[in-house]
Amino acid sequence: MISLGIRIYGDDILRSESAEVEEFGDELGELIEKMTETMIVEEGVGLAAPQVGVSRRVAVVNPDPQNPDTLLALVNPRILSCSDETDCVEEGCLSVPGIRGKVERPIAIEVEYQDRHGGKHCVRDAGLVSRIIQHEIDHLDGVLFVDRLSFGRKTLVKGRLRDLARKGKRE
Repeated sequence: MISLGIRIYGDDILRSESAEVEEFGDELGELIEKMTETMIVEEGVGLAAPQVGVSRRVAVVNPDPQNPDTLLALVNPRILSCSDETDCVEEGCLSVPGIRGKVERPIAIEVEYQDRHGGKHCVRDAGLVSRIIQHEIDHLDGVLFVDRLSFGRKTLVKGRLRDLARKGKRE
């Protein structure tokens, strides 16, 4: 397995809104395969295309990366609805290494997306899968989990984020 490499906090692509996928075919399938391999190698449970330097609305999600049956590849995902009930759970991110923090998100969501062939689907999920999908869709919109941290937590990690940003700009 290979890793495409992960873009680090400070890299401009992580702050840009990703473009819709309009062409479905082998190239998209290869991107999804390489992203899935990268997610496994980097020991993540989700990965968005901007994290590997591709500004397209593509994400892979797998709460159990060793089980390929739980993999979900989302192309052009869009949240249709969210539960009113939220929870606050610690998150981390491959693009923001070494920093974790509690993020409040809706417990359940309904998401419309396309598969690698352009077929339309809808998924309703709650718990961990819902959280991962929301985190990855944030990436596609140029939002990072650190943007959702409390003011106090942001203050505590400000110096480390500054250091990461310098590193992300160099790479």
